[in-house]
Amino acid sequence: MASESTSEDRPRAWVDIDLGALVRNARALILQARAPLVPMVKADAYGLGAVRAARALEAVQPMAYGVSSVAEGEELRAAGITRPIILFTPSAGDPSLLAVGITPTLARAEDITAWGRASGNAAYHLAIDTGMHRAGIDHTLVPQLREAVTAFPPAGAFTHFHSAELDDGSMEVQEERFRAAVAQLPARPAVLHTENSAAIVRRSPSEWDCVRPGVFLYGIGSGPKAALQPEPVAHLRARILELRTVADGDGVSYDATWRAQGPRRIATVACGYADGLRRQLGNVGAGLLRGARVPIAGVVTMDMTMLDVTDVECAVGDVVTFIGSSGEALLTAEQAAAAGGLSPYELLTGLRLRLPRFYVGAD
Repeated sequence: MASESTSEDRPRAWVDIDLGALVRNARALILQARAPLVPMVKADAYGLGAVRAARALEAVQPMAYGVSSVAEGEELRAAGITRPIILFTPSAGDPSLLAVGITPTLARAEDITAWGRASGNAAYHLAIDTGMHRAGIDHTLVPQLREAVTAFPPAGAFTHFHSAELDDGSMEVQEERFRAAVAQLPARPAVLHTENSAAIVRRSPSEWDCVRPGVFLYGIGSGPKAALQPEPVAHLRARILELRTVADGDGVSYDATWRAQGPRRIATVACGYADGLRRQLGNVGAGLLRGARVPIAGVVTMDMTMLDVTDVECAVGDVVTFIGSSGEALLTAEQAAAAGGLSPYELLTGLRLRLPRFYVGAD
């Protein structure tokens, strides 16, 4: 676990990002899949900083990086990343991608033909929809692309699972559809890929040419029963600003939704929903203080949050951890999100709102 930061030069609230844990998570996935990675660094590496994440992940020699916008690819290129970058949102093969060196994912015959002619048959990956119904050509319609993909063969082809964390058979159905669709192509593309983080963890080895991990890299697993658990990467921390004692029956925060049962000691910390600590965590979430779990008292406000610290000796300036480790204690992003009925993806990406990041462990 990353050591808890208590340095006085830290601001009122911040995120410690353990790049060493990020790299170890990547290596664990390589051992599991026995295949090279295409790390997804979209959405600013799930809120943790795409450039710093990609630079750290260079240690595992990924096949490529995955992004969801041209601007994300441009940022990586400006930072000196030279590996292939794959754009996983539909782009119609915009020729401007050539100037940045971004590989598009295409699914329409007219886009494939236009890209091939404009780019001199530069690489693209064929997106095949096997049930997600978000992007890509329907798996039953792949034969309609025969003329276009014969003239301009794809460098790769892929699909995306809609329920890889569920043991409902859907992943196997989608994969069989993918195999059948690929068999309809004039030739097998050199790089086939299907597996996201949850799918990688569920089986070993991969039968495909690479895997596409995302959230696992950044410390979010596929539940407590998963065969492989990631190390935490993001540690959301904030300092205690004030301490006060409230009397029996006193309310805390907006609308007084939390009421003291007997005299209680309340800590106000410098982190709120404008920092990514979601409002839904009011009265149900918690923080770690000196290794102990302390409950959030009342509604999370924009800039500050209150906690019941009656049972923990503490002082103004002490650090509360809302996601990550405090001593030997750990509050995972999954646990924090579950308390508020949130997606851990949503919680993690929200940390990029205004909090400064401090990187440790690699790079």
